[in-house]
Amino acid sequence: MRTDETSPVLGIPPASLTDEELLRELSSLHGTRHDTFRHGSEDALTNHSRRTDELEREYLRRFPDREVDPARVR
Repeated sequence: MRTDETSPVLGIPPASLTDEELLRELSSLHGTRHDTFRHGSEDALTNHSRRTDELEREYLRRFPDREVDPARVR
């Protein structure tokens, strides 16, 4: 499946994931971010960033009232 002639669609659409799957995918991506940043190709870093953004946006859409620590500013 492709969004256009040059960009492959990578991963299951975030809206299709269960809450448990979404959290598992986010945890996995957050866990691999450092290695991807340090050692991944430009394409790997671009894909990792895109996927992380997609999943984080879906999480925020589902959980707009998530518990927020006002003292946590970083």
